Amino acid sequence: MRIKVKICGITRYEDAKVAVNLGVDALGFIFFKKSARNIEPSDARAIVSKLPPFVTKVGVFVNESLSHINEISQFVGLTAIQLHGDEDTQFCNKPTLPVIKTFSVKPDSDLLVIQNYSVSAVLLDTWNEKMYGGTGTTFDWSVAKRICKKYDNVILAGGLGPANLSEALETVGPYGVDLNSGVEIMPGIKNPVKMRDAVKIVHNWKKIC
Repeated sequence: MRIKVKICGITRYEDAKVAVNLGVDALGFIFFKKSARNIEPSDARAIVSKLPPFVTKVGVFVNESLSHINEISQFVGLTAIQLHGDEDTQFCNKPTLPVIKTFSVKPDSDLLVIQNYSVSAVLLDTWNEKMYGGTGTTFDWSVAKRICKKYDNVILAGGLGPANLSEALETVGPYGVDLNSGVEIMPGIKNPVKMRDAVKIVHNWKKIC
């Protein structure tokens, strides 16, 4: 099965259109005021309204209330939710839309906690003391490789782009990849050439068993 591609941090329709034309599986919209890629719900709704039906529209939330998540999800027209904060297992079971739970990876991370979560997918990102994602840095992919051996629904994130995607795929072999800073000109503004090159690498990659 082809590895899935999500491009996150979408703030402009022109970037979303390029991504869709390249054949990505999902687009991510960040609803977190402290993020450089934060988008207002009304702007996200305008973009989502122009997207084809078979593209997953993911709302990224960080430690938000369930009522706020539900309100934005319905208003924007989201089809999945990514919880990128410190949400516990009980909270992750409450949204009605499919949930992607993010786990930030650092050397002493206890990723055994993943087994306690019943979610549609888990996303592994690079831990940072001051940021919830979007750091542009990678983490130890051997950790992700071990997790992928246990779970079938692992999405790899953290500083991925054309320069390192082939190595990441060969090392980890994830269900999907999440591209953000590695395909940007600046935060929130995507680079169409980098998006094209990254998606091409993923689509052409074949796992050697």
